[in-house]
Amino acid sequence: MHDFTSLRILDRFKWIFQKMHIDYEVMRKILQLKLTMDGRRMPTVFNGTKVKKEGNQFLKSLWMYGLYGVLLLTPFLFFGNQSMFFMSILFSVLMFIVMTSMVSDFSAVLLDIRDKNILHSKPISNRTLNAAKIVHILIYMFLLTGSFVIVPLIVSIFRHGIGFTLIFMLDVVLISCLVVVFTAFVYLFILRFFSGEKLKDMINYVQIILTLAIMISYQLVARVFEFVNFEITYSFVWWHLFLPPLWFSAPFELILNKNLSFPIIIFTVLAVLGPLLSILLYIRLMPAFERNLAKLLSDSKRNHKKSRHLDRFWATVLCRRKEERTFYLFSSLMMKQERELKLKVYPQIGFALIFPFVFLFNDLRNRSFEEMSQGNMYLVIYFSLAMIPTIVHMLKFSSTYKAQWIYRVAPIQNESAIYSGTLKACIMNYFIPIYLVLCILFLWIFSFRILTDLIVVLLAAIALALVSYVLFNKEGYPFSHSHEHMQDMSTFKVFGGVLVVGLFVLVHFILMKIPFGLFVYIILLVIGILIGWMKIFPRKLNEVVSK
Repeated sequence: MHDFTSLRILDRFKWIFQKMHIDYEVMRKILQLKLTMDGRRMPTVFNGTKVKKEGNQFLKSLWMYGLYGVLLLTPFLFFGNQSMFFMSILFSVLMFIVMTSMVSDFSAVLLDIRDKNILHSKPISNRTLNAAKIVHILIYMFLLTGSFVIVPLIVSIFRHGIGFTLIFMLDVVLISCLVVVFTAFVYLFILRFFSGEKLKDMINYVQIILTLAIMISYQLVARVFEFVNFEITYSFVWWHLFLPPLWFSAPFELILNKNLSFPIIIFTVLAVLGPLLSILLYIRLMPAFERNLAKLLSDSKRNHKKSRHLDRFWATVLCRRKEERTFYLFSSLMMKQERELKLKVYPQIGFALIFPFVFLFNDLRNRSFEEMSQGNMYLVIYFSLAMIPTIVHMLKFSSTYKAQWIYRVAPIQNESAIYSGTLKACIMNYFIPIYLVLCILFLWIFSFRILTDLIVVLLAAIALALVSYVLFNKEGYPFSHSHEHMQDMSTFKVFGGVLVVGLFVLVHFILMKIPFGLFVYIILLVIGILIGWMKIFPRKLNEVVSK
């Protein structure tokens, strides 16, 4: 078994654990097994990235965390002498990344119950088991935060001196402890009042938030640079006591700038006592935490009655054949319940919802809201269509892909019903909700004069889904491939899908200049969609072809 470097370093502190009456050799063996198994997990930061499975995937992801640290944290070290203000922003970014990473990638570490039935039946003391769990978490937090702040720490030495760096380093340690304990308390609260299923869903949504945050982080950093030239003053308000980033930025003012004001002293005390007291509380509540973890072993039934009634309604409206309705309902259920698929698809949906407004906000920097609302900026809604090629491609993949044999044994008379039902479910479940939200907001911004344009966008989206199906999913059943093969889609095909979106925008822009051009375009799109759908998904009976 591999002897990890972290364990060899831990050996130097063996005497500390022995003085605490912890069986160090047993704890080390447990940690060695846990770290070996953890190396097989795929970190969330690798989502959408093709990597080989050999070796420890977490260690391979550290360079990406280091890159994010350079891009997101280092610029704040060059923003003048307003250390409390800019370090507050820096620590806000740091806490956000560490917190979301803790929930997404290290939930398996904090909520590890794989060894419960094995180790708890052995003559191992609870003190040793708890020590192994805590050290296991600290190893990962050290590697994550270390890779994230190593470059900013080095830069801070040359930019602000060794004193600033030592305070920065101590703050990072305290923030890591606070994040671990806060995450554990969130889990404890959810497990105390809800089922393990709710916790699993929450972890999935936080993973989605992390992926979205990385996608739009460059926009947030760009906005920060626009405000750094203003004179900055600070006035204490009581609710500032509940903002941890202010706690950890206060020691810079207290020690380096000799600011002995009452709020700064209070913040500094909270920065030290907050994490320490939370760790003591975590240790005290650890037995209750372990008892509640047993809920993760239970799978409580979900209540999807309302959504299933809605699915049946749309299946009846959109699908004329019984087989097609069956696969519409089946695909809708897969899209709503499979966590791995949601983790891949939902960030794309969030990106489609956010990106049009990024362009609108950029446009507002150059002209007024009234001027923008009278222009043609509503065409940026086409950026929401960019998700369609990727999502249609993802319909091939599933974590339960081995169940694809059901397609072979089911008495399917018309195979095209499988694909047409799945594609209709994809449009209704993934695109239509985003489209409706965007329509409401765009009608509020640009008025009802763009109603015809929005109808064109909807028809263009359906046409794009058909084109994407022909490009990506012509071979293979839906949900019949492993997610590990998701990156097999060629760059040329992805680029081709984006070009099709651009083509729709160009045609729309040209025809909107011609009288009644959009109405003619609507008729052509409807005819094209009907003919294309009948050609791609013929209704005649056919034999089941082995795929």
